[in-house]
Amino acid sequence: MKRVLSLVILLVGFYVSAQEINWMSMNDALEAQKKEPKKIFADIYTDWCGPCKLMDKRTFTNKKLVEYVNEHFYAVKFDAEGTEEVNYQGFDYKNPNHDASKSDKARNSQHFFAHALKVRAYPTVVFFDENSDVISPVVGYKTAQQLEVYLKMIAEDEYKNVTTKEDWEAYQSKFKATF
Repeated sequence: MKRVLSLVILLVGFYVSAQEINWMSMNDALEAQKKEPKKIFADIYTDWCGPCKLMDKRTFTNKKLVEYVNEHFYAVKFDAEGTEEVNYQGFDYKNPNHDASKSDKARNSQHFFAHALKVRAYPTVVFFDENSDVISPVVGYKTAQQLEVYLKMIAEDEYKNVTTKEDWEAYQSKFKATF
């Protein structure tokens, strides 16, 4: 009986862990790109941001979104007010004004990497190409269904053909959602 219960617990644990996005640091994603080029999907968040927490709870748990992100992107989770050092395109980005005495519910100084990406609101998802050049930011809370159009457009390189508002509207009108 103990063996059966242990097996059930193990299988449930495996199933639950298989439903998560494989988050990594920005530095790890940049290193992984050197070995196997792949686009980067970066969730730029803060600890105090309510919509960021909702995306974690509602958007980033959608099974189809999780599978799609894990297959097509290196997924990065980046705290825009954290202390992680990022080496990006030959420059070391830090957050020298971070105040460690502030709680995670209080605003802190913005990390220089988030500033360099021109992130002004949270959450913001930033897409990078296989050479780690910025493709586009997507600002604000998005459901899995709202994020799907961006994920697929970028993963399939369709963004290269979307250069005007009319192109974007045409792309959206033809898009068939599956999430």
